[in-house]
Formats: sequence, structure tokens, C-alpha cells
Amino acid sequence: MIKVSVMYPNSKDVQFDVDYYKNSHLPTISKALGTALKGLELDLGLASRVPGEPAPYVAIAHLLFDDVAAFQTSFGPHAKVFADDVKNYSNVQGELQISELITF
Repeated sequence: MIKVSVMYPNSKDVQFDVDYYKNSHLPTISKALGTALKGLELDLGLASRVPGEPAPYVAIAHLLFDDVAAFQTSFGPHAKVFADDVKNYSNVQGELQISELITF
């Protein structure tokens, strides 16, 4: 199992429309990826390790797939549509990381 994390860096000038992201962008992704998508989680940053400082990321979406090939095959054909939608919810681009998921 792999986890694809899309992390949106936080800053004093960041704009991020949580309602749009949660109610439009993520459902669009989920529908487009179909059964290749095994799970989807959204983390909304609250704080950092330093009291009073903002979280390093305003939001992080985690998408689960069986393997990298399943992610690439399902995501690739829709990547431009997904990227073009960013302007509707944020003024920052997400950083993408693919990780092996190990649970204990």
C-alpha cells in the first residue's frame, strides 16, 4: 500500500478555501480515480511544535493506492484537470510525496 500526500505549505499570505477543497475538489478526485483510490483523508493544520506558531502546512490530503503504478495509471490522465482546479481554492501549489505505508 502507498500513500500519496499533497501538502499545502502555510504562510502569512496563504489562501485556502477549505469548503471548496473538501466539497468540490476532493470529491472530483475521488470520482475520477474510481476504485484505484483505496482511501482518502484530509488533515487541516492547527499548530506547529512551537506554541503560538501556525502549522507548517495549511492542509494535507492523503490518498491511498495499492501501488505506485495504480496511482500513476489512475491519476495521470486527470492530472491537468486537478492542477487547473487549484486556482479555485488556493494561491499555493501542493507538494506531492509518495510514501510506502507501514502500519503497526
